[in-house]
Amino acid sequence: MSVTSEKMGLSLTQEILSYLGLANKTAAWGTLGTLRTFLSFSVDKDVQRLLRAITGQGVDRTAIVDVLTNRSREQRQLIAQAFRERTQQDLLKSLQAALSGHLEGIVVALLQPAARLDARELRTALKDSGAAEDVGVEILATRTPPQLQECLAAYKHDFQVEAEEDIKSETSGTLQDLLLALAKGGRESYSEIIDYNLAEQDVQALKQAEGPSTEGIWVLILTQRNPEHLVRAQVFDQYQRRTGHELEHTVRNRFHGDAQRALLSLASVIRNTALYFAHKLHQALQETEPNYQALMRILISRSETDLLSIRAEFRRKFGKSLYSSLQDAVKGDCRLALLALCRAEDL
Repeated sequence: MSVTSEKMGLSLTQEILSYLGLANKTAAWGTLGTLRTFLSFSVDKDVQRLLRAITGQGVDRTAIVDVLTNRSREQRQLIAQAFRERTQQDLLKSLQAALSGHLEGIVVALLQPAARLDARELRTALKDSGAAEDVGVEILATRTPPQLQECLAAYKHDFQVEAEEDIKSETSGTLQDLLLALAKGGRESYSEIIDYNLAEQDVQALKQAEGPSTEGIWVLILTQRNPEHLVRAQVFDQYQRRTGHELEHTVRNRFHGDAQRALLSLASVIRNTALYFAHKLHQALQETEPNYQALMRILISRSETDLLSIRAEFRRKFGKSLYSSLQDAVKGDCRLALLALCRAEDL
């Protein structure tokens, strides 16, 4: 088999790394994120710089962005703690008083623990924005099991209610079943052994689940099976060979409304998570007014995990870099912060 054919299923970033012999060794780079632990970190210097930025003549937004987008989330938490100890003031409240608009929102998100940011975004999606099938799937389907548990714990702590209870009260039908299944975090772990018998059973079950009262089979397989099983064991590919069309085609014909959108999003996450986020960022930038909330949430949440992969998929899919797309679409003070999180141009 040629090198080219072996790489066809890989993302651009994975392909580049595979040539370097690092495809399964992200520790060699430390991360596929754009934001890494700042090696010359000095909490005292950062506290002093932020203090000068908000107490001098005029707010130094550039300094604020430079500090907060060049430190890991853990380092930002240390800065906030040290700021309080040295000034007897809350850094978050001080920055909120100094800033406004979208930049204020980004700074608030940067200074929150990841779990609290996820919990807040999930709560907003369920209660206010009517975007449960969009943001709900994004958060519940793309976080690691420990991250998901921390998010659900933060949700209960901050809002005095279990996320599952809000899902039950704010959604219904197949969407409710899907979100509850994802929130339980019951996906099977990947054993590195491909179970072709189970794959065959899943393909047959999906083929037969086209009549009434079979929605549960789709929810079960897409929320409980490990993505590696669905992709590496070729459940999706075998389904296409047996039916003559992609699984997503059946979802579009079989389901409607929010359930359809949620299942299509989940299938996209399973196939290629980085490409899923690339599509979401592209969509957020194509609106008449950019969806700043989506841009902020995705760029911050993925900045320390896989934003390099997302950037590569974005460039490959849309023929233009994410950095250039942000430059062209985003206006105002938050532009500098979003570009800093994206980090660099992809030529």
